[in-house]
Amino acid sequence: MSENDPKFAVEEVAEVNAPRRARVDDIPEPVETPAEKLERKRDYLEGFLAAKPEGVSAGEPGGDIYEGVVAALKEIFDPEIPVNIYDLGLIYGVEVADEAHVVVTMTLTTPHCPVAESMPAEVELRVSAVPGVRDAEVNLVWDPPWDPQKMSDDAKLELGML
Repeated sequence: MSENDPKFAVEEVAEVNAPRRARVDDIPEPVETPAEKLERKRDYLEGFLAAKPEGVSAGEPGGDIYEGVVAALKEIFDPEIPVNIYDLGLIYGVEVADEAHVVVTMTLTTPHCPVAESMPAEVELRVSAVPGVRDAEVNLVWDPPWDPQKMSDDAKLELGML
């Protein structure tokens, strides 16, 4: 094959027939009625929304003890800011160890917070009262320091920061 030989062929066509247009008569008959289809979708959604995560232990997010501890933390409000301490971002971690021993790592807005002595005790008391919790421990840390960026969007909206 030499360099002057074409490597492709060009075919000239005078006319091409247009494809056939789709017609309503071409649609196959539905297997189920619209009401049956709606009922099937409703059943699927009800089952989907009612399903619990499988294989989640009580101490993992989604588990009974973990979610109970988070719910208890959301009932404790900062006395100066009308937002619960969980959404305020004061809770850095919730760990549920074997045998339902719960460790909550938290901070306060400032080290000079007026509730610095009473807040950790209240958290320990409330977490200990959650059904299934054997004992609770609260670790108060100052590093990393709290800042408003740790707040949830709900808390920011409540305080007019969004």
